[in-house]
Amino acid sequence: MSRYRSVRPVQVLAALLLSGALALTGCTGADDTGSSSDKAADSDARDAGAGAAAGSGAADSSGEGGSKGKEAAPVPGPTAHIIHTASLTVQVKDVPKSLAEARTVVENAGGMVGDETTDRDSEGRERSRVVLRIPADRYKEVRTELEGSGKLLDLRAKAEDVTEQVVDVESRIKSQRVSVARIRELMDRASKLSDVVTLEGELSTRQADLESLLAQQASLKDRTSLATITLSLSETPVKKAAEDDDPGFADALGGGWDAFVGMFRWIGLALSAVLPFLVGAALLLFLWVRFLRGRTPGRTPAPAPAAPPVPVPATAPAATNREPERD
Repeated sequence: MSRYRSVRPVQVLAALLLSGALALTGCTGADDTGSSSDKAADSDARDAGAGAAAGSGAADSSGEGGSKGKEAAPVPGPTAHIIHTASLTVQVKDVPKSLAEARTVVENAGGMVGDETTDRDSEGRERSRVVLRIPADRYKEVRTELEGSGKLLDLRAKAEDVTEQVVDVESRIKSQRVSVARIRELMDRASKLSDVVTLEGELSTRQADLESLLAQQASLKDRTSLATITLSLSETPVKKAAEDDDPGFADALGGGWDAFVGMFRWIGLALSAVLPFLVGAALLLFLWVRFLRGRTPGRTPAPAPAAPPVPVPATAPAATNREPERD
């Protein structure tokens, strides 16, 4: 009994301690579980709020972007660069007056007058030729006014699109400037004299290329921004062409006669060209026949044949004595 009594309080105490520990562990786990669940709930709520805000922001941005896309104008392409040139020939009654009017039209359009040449024809009628530079946006308007200043005799217009050339020159200028800047940086860092001399030569070459590109750009800008019109004014009347261009009998006869005369003319010209050679050949042939033919070596005249002997008659007595001379 004493043993049972001594053991029992110890077991009871151990059981109490164990139950207390379990109670504390359960409370702590419940607190941790609750806090973790609360934290998860809070995080889910925050994520949901953030997602909703993001969704609303995306919707707003998409809505604004759509409205802006509808309201915004289309992006324009590269500006076209075109060189306009024209040549006009106009017949007028008074050249000085028409020239003064053309100058006024060009100056009012913001252009300028270039080279000018004035002379007179064989009949004393005045003629003028002037080069006009007009802004490209006023080119068609000014050309129309100049065409209507008199009777238009000749018109030649040309439009050359140099947009690609302008863009290419601009791109090359940018690259060349970057290259020149790089060479200058290398020159600042160079320590050897040989390197400095080499870099200076390279720098001068690239600067020359850059200046050439800048000159091309300036030329293109001048020709695209200002159109060129060459205006020729004249008082000379134009001869009207014949209404009937079909050839008739008289035209055919005249053409045949012209061809006949032309044939003999060409024959005479051909004989005139050959005549000196014929005269020279005839002279050489005459000299050869006259002087050189008989003196040609290796040729001897053939001997003449011998004459046959004369027969003597047999019955004729031979004369032996002579008749005495008489006093």
